[in-house]
Amino acid sequence: MNALLALHAFEAAERIANGTLRCADYAETLITRVGEITHLGGLLHHDAPALRRAAAALDEQPRPAPGSRPLFGVPLVFKDNIDVAGVPTTAGSPWMADHVPRINAGVTQRLLDAGALVLGKSNLHEWSQGVTGHNHAYGPARNPHDPTRIAGGSSGGNAVVLATHAAPAAIGTDTGGSVRVPAALCGLVGFRPTIGRWPDDGLVPISPTFDTAGAMARSVADCWLLDGAVTGGSMCGPATALHGLRIGVPQAYFWESLDPAVSAVCRHGLDRLRDAGVVLVPCDPVGVGRLFAQGSMPISLFEILPALAAYFERHGRSFDARALAAAVVSPDVRPLFDRLFGASRITHEAYSHAMDTLRPRMQAAYRACFAERGVEALIFPTTPLPASRIGEDDTVVLCGEPLSTFSTYIRNTGPAGMAGLPSLSLPAGLTAEGLPVGLELDGPPGTDLRLLAIGRAIETVLPSAAVAPIARWQKQSVKN
Repeated sequence: MNALLALHAFEAAERIANGTLRCADYAETLITRVGEITHLGGLLHHDAPALRRAAAALDEQPRPAPGSRPLFGVPLVFKDNIDVAGVPTTAGSPWMADHVPRINAGVTQRLLDAGALVLGKSNLHEWSQGVTGHNHAYGPARNPHDPTRIAGGSSGGNAVVLATHAAPAAIGTDTGGSVRVPAALCGLVGFRPTIGRWPDDGLVPISPTFDTAGAMARSVADCWLLDGAVTGGSMCGPATALHGLRIGVPQAYFWESLDPAVSAVCRHGLDRLRDAGVVLVPCDPVGVGRLFAQGSMPISLFEILPALAAYFERHGRSFDARALAAAVVSPDVRPLFDRLFGASRITHEAYSHAMDTLRPRMQAAYRACFAERGVEALIFPTTPLPASRIGEDDTVVLCGEPLSTFSTYIRNTGPAGMAGLPSLSLPAGLTAEGLPVGLELDGPPGTDLRLLAIGRAIETVLPSAAVAPIARWQKQSVKN
């Protein structure tokens, strides 16, 4: 592998800042790699000439003062539901193919102000309404560890580009797991900030209560760098000490009904943490699984149409909800939009109950768990099973039982999204078939920097981000 492809975002930024790496040379290396992975369906939009021009322009500028533009010259990928001015935002839907925003999303603007460049816009599950990354209009995002399998969703394209080292970092969105699920399935780090920490303007929405942009990378340090660039805070910090660190292990719900290979990898990860001096504390937030099952869909299904109408108004576009729903291409997404109309529509009473009763109960359960057990984070498998085969959009088999694909993959990630917690998915290792597995850390609201410091420490005792076998994704047939 070209040594430049192995650089983390913070390493590339450091080399550009000290003059040992030209922006144009780094951009050209990534452009070449992008051309090698087109069959994996990672990107929907990539303007190589524009990137070359932007990188060359930065090389002509004086290097900024230390810390003033921490991402100077670093190309990033943006999920194609995040507005980048002058580049289409399709949200994975052909119905949006002509939509070219004139203004950046808030998160985009802050990253560009920090010196980042735009490598491209990535593939996603149509309207972000799925967890497999199988877009029936633009093709599936294929897992580089096995291109017949899903990359995860909805930010699956980001994971493809990162796992093949075609970009150092990417920005996705996470409602119920859309950053963390593909990170886990492709051996990457995925960071969902506390709800409201990152700006949400210019994101094609699902649920304003749950939605947030988030970071994907190959290290926690890069996620920390991106968080600092967005928030104006710390760009990175030291890892916390592992000895004596109290981490909760919620056996009920989160560790139940796991694929045997996932269970083995994750329990081995716990053994490594215990050996490093981490105190693993039984700690179950009471009832969060039931509360998530009862409250998440009433909230998201009630909020989506008003939120989409507001997004369209921001861009001066007319909004026709029924026309949008009728244009949905992906068979697994259409039923979700069908539930937005007629007798199946969520009532205001059901929405109010979920927002005013169920969600506060969930948040209280988490608060009690953290406080009463004296733990700084909870740890559990990010997903109950590794990447499934492309095409298993509706049903997967877990422990011999056919289950909803959507519900299974967001089973563990969804509660933190509903409660608004910061979350971090870390690579935990590979199954015997070579498929990545993730371990998730959830922290109390507002403890994002502490969670990142914990993540930096824990990633030192877990396997590093898995490098997808190049021979497999370059040569293997991808018939599917």
